[in-house]
Amino acid sequence: MVKKRYKRVLAKHVGTERGPMLVCIGGMHGNETAGVEAIELMGKMLDVEPITNPKFKFSGMFLGVAGNLAALREGVRFIKRDLNRQWKDEKVERIMKSKRKDLEAEDREIFDIVKTIHREVRSYRPTHIIVLDLHTTTAFGGIFTIASDDFRSIRIGVELHVPVITGMLKGIQGTSLHYFNKNKLGADTTCIVFESGQHEERLSVNRAIAAITNIMSIIGSINAEDVENQHEQLLIEYARKLPMVAEHVITHSIKEEDKFLMQPGYKNFQPIRRGEVLAYDRHGAIQSPIDGLILMPLYQKQGDDGFFIVKEVLAHGEPLHLLQDQPQNIRPRPKSNSHREHRV
Repeated sequence: MVKKRYKRVLAKHVGTERGPMLVCIGGMHGNETAGVEAIELMGKMLDVEPITNPKFKFSGMFLGVAGNLAALREGVRFIKRDLNRQWKDEKVERIMKSKRKDLEAEDREIFDIVKTIHREVRSYRPTHIIVLDLHTTTAFGGIFTIASDDFRSIRIGVELHVPVITGMLKGIQGTSLHYFNKNKLGADTTCIVFESGQHEERLSVNRAIAAITNIMSIIGSINAEDVENQHEQLLIEYARKLPMVAEHVITHSIKEEDKFLMQPGYKNFQPIRRGEVLAYDRHGAIQSPIDGLILMPLYQKQGDDGFFIVKEVLAHGEPLHLLQDQPQNIRPRPKSNSHREHRV
């Protein structure tokens, strides 16, 4: 099978009117190609839309960037280290002060991604930037967004009509969400992650396109009347009966030597009970310490997290201001995000 070779800049479209800059990153993990394909298709659609719809106007700039190019070529999550765990301030600062030829694997990817985005930001000089990081999961069963602590990020997720996961910045470290959330690009920046489905699902590409399109409408880059209803309906239908907002409670971190093996058949947002055996490793069975909903159970060889547990905060139909009014008192949080001691 011939693997496709991607370019760093997957798509670029500058509107006729000034507006926000939407930066979409796809393929931060090399075995997650749905986001990359969605960005490329989105770029092509934006190019032809004015031809088929003369009234179409685009405000701002759309930039699609490939994440881990080396891993995409090999079809693996990463080459040496998980790229989406390397975005720590001090590490990125060291990388950007280095010569590219002296860097290896994922460090080179960070160097190129940051250089590429900064170049386009300096050229366009937007007043506001939205960074959308597109991913897929190894498990079936639900699409969702991961929001930063910025309420604007949560609101974008809610307006996409898919579940929003809050608190993940505390559960994992070194993600793109951590780095770009700190206005590192020279303009006010809002970040959000969208998980469009399972790696091999063809509809994961369609959902990623729908998310990009809807975000363009939410931020005012395109008019709502130019957006086909199917984009919104695709997300609404798949996310039906899932929480509107859920909070991260537990991360089960793993290492290669753990020989972690997830029990088969778990799906995103599947309810789990306290004491339920979720997985095994070299120490034995791993139980859930609480009732909750499982998220991103690991069904691949590479990865630093075996699974996450979240709890519903707001159901669909509940007013969002309930979350904004008491953002610090949503749920009691366990003392530790790791629960390796909870075993049969």
